[in-house]
Amino acid sequence: MSREARLWTVLWLNVLFVGVLAITGIGAHSLGVLAEGLDYLADAAAIGLALFAIWLSNPSGGSRPNGHPKAPAWAALVNGSGLLVLTVLVATGAVLRLIRGTSVASGVPMLVVSGLAAVTMLVGAVILSRDTEVAADRGGSLVIRAVLLDTVADAAAAGAVAITGAVILVTHANWLDPTIALLVSILVAVQAIGLLRRVVADMRQPATQT
Repeated sequence: MSREARLWTVLWLNVLFVGVLAITGIGAHSLGVLAEGLDYLADAAAIGLALFAIWLSNPSGGSRPNGHPKAPAWAALVNGSGLLVLTVLVATGAVLRLIRGTSVASGVPMLVVSGLAAVTMLVGAVILSRDTEVAADRGGSLVIRAVLLDTVADAAAAGAVAITGAVILVTHANWLDPTIALLVSILVAVQAIGLLRRVVADMRQPATQT
């Protein structure tokens, strides 16, 4: 499977769950599930940008005889920055909900939908991790690494929300919903900062080394 095909596959997996998570989050009054939906939407946009960056980086006639070798790094930079903005919004909403009081969240939809999302994103991560340059730890795979990072973070976040849904189902501890949303946002922020550091290091290298 080509690199572009791997990215397209994961892109459609993200798009598939954006609507499902949004509807489930609203119906279940779950900030954690809504955070998943926003994260998947941002990731879908980032993957689309990554595909465009790969196209730009490939040599072509006319205006792109040598391609744009730094395009993947710029795409990863936008990706990481977008993740940071998203985490701030989610964290703010979670804190406000904890301060003002939490609504009653439905544990069953959180458990079922988030559990399915976690499994699906794990499949996507496996598809991306089998890219030859990622497996060989080569620097040219920065775009794939960025998307792989997002996909693994999505799987972890979905798994955490699913577990939270199970706990809420048993204990009715609704404060766990914004709490897990806050923790997920912190997890994604840490991953995004690490990605941005790698992007900056990559962009400082000469173009011939990218």
